[in-house]
Amino acid sequence: MNILPGPKGMPTILLARAAKADAEGSLAAAEKAGAWATWKKAAPGMSRSAVVRLIGDAGLRGRGGAGFPTADKWRAAAGVDADVRYVVANGFEADPGAQLDRTLMERDPHAILEGLALAAYAIGATRGYVAVRQNQTTALRRLNAALRAAEEAGYLGTDALGAGFDIHFEIVGLPGGLVVGEETTLMRAIENKRAQPDQRPPYPSARGLWGRPTVVNNVETLALVPWIVANGSGAFAGVGDDTHPGTTLIQITGAVDKPGIIEVPLGMSLRRLLELAGGARSGKGGKLKAVLVGGPAGGFLPASELDTLYTPSGLAAKGAIWGSGSIVVVDDSTCIVDMATLLLRYLSDESCGKTIPCRIGVRRLYELGQRATMGLSKPSDPQLAETLAADVRDGGLCGLERLAPNPFVSGMRYFADEFAEHFARGTCPAGVCNPVRVVAQPVSA
Repeated sequence: MNILPGPKGMPTILLARAAKADAEGSLAAAEKAGAWATWKKAAPGMSRSAVVRLIGDAGLRGRGGAGFPTADKWRAAAGVDADVRYVVANGFEADPGAQLDRTLMERDPHAILEGLALAAYAIGATRGYVAVRQNQTTALRRLNAALRAAEEAGYLGTDALGAGFDIHFEIVGLPGGLVVGEETTLMRAIENKRAQPDQRPPYPSARGLWGRPTVVNNVETLALVPWIVANGSGAFAGVGDDTHPGTTLIQITGAVDKPGIIEVPLGMSLRRLLELAGGARSGKGGKLKAVLVGGPAGGFLPASELDTLYTPSGLAAKGAIWGSGSIVVVDDSTCIVDMATLLLRYLSDESCGKTIPCRIGVRRLYELGQRATMGLSKPSDPQLAETLAADVRDGGLCGLERLAPNPFVSGMRYFADEFAEHFARGTCPAGVCNPVRVVAQPVSA
């Protein structure tokens, strides 16, 4: 995936040393670019509580989509009385179209391992895992090479840094689909159990891997940690939005002139993000129609909402989500009903089937959309879709089912006329759907 240049004058944190380090895991090249310098100073020289406090003062929030305060997770896990604690780097990029975590793991594996080491030190963990899709072979190879190099140098392993504590990491390649990216499902997969989500509470910080306190952070979150510890909380808090500071990676694809991945400060408007990607590419009618923000379970926003700020709260207020960090731009040759239905089909197929709202409810939503694209809707379908979406969302056990109705609900909210054409008249304004035509035949005498 192409790396786009960020806005002028803005610091580059996540990708700062990616171009300088040897992506194959060479420790010498990585250290020359700055890797492990923070770890060698902080672990022997800072108290565990000081590291947690620094991350809290920086205002770092998880980059996995939910935006939960990172320090709160760490404090909760550190405060539980336990013989063993675990840390997990979640690199299982659930969105099949996103390559943000993959890019970071391939280009700077040492940053993720160093951030995970700091997290382990902060909560008193002795073991950790980096979870990756098993088919991402390049990321797995480079992470394993970086881990071996760090262990051989004495930065990790038994008596790490000669400071009297042990930290052992393992790179784990996992099979599975979209639901495995959810933290409780990810932990079950690491334990070699059936990959299904657990009810929360108890939260992983209290009872996670093998019943022990566990911190699960996205790999992007962890890659930010060394920079924060090295440069101070104030430097990080001064970048981006007041309530969601720092930078993040965003993938912009679809109908734009320069699709790719870009590192930007949080709080930038969607309009500005599209400008950095070269602007929207014209469709058959010559204009942008919508942006899908957040991945398969994201929300459609029309062109009139492009001034929405890219923060978890800003997006949620408009019916979208941070999610996988992806933005898909669609032009006016796209039918929103058809695209929302396709996404529902995918989300239904990815359901693990543990709960009825997800196993059956998401499938029924897909069938309502399918009827609309075929011109076979019933008069009650629009109301049924709204009611069913609310039931699925409110009865959800994990993020997949709580967010699954988003494409359809946001589509009905912002593109009501297009949905009405499909539901009531069986026509597709975009000319994409092929509704069934029933022609009455004269009765012969």
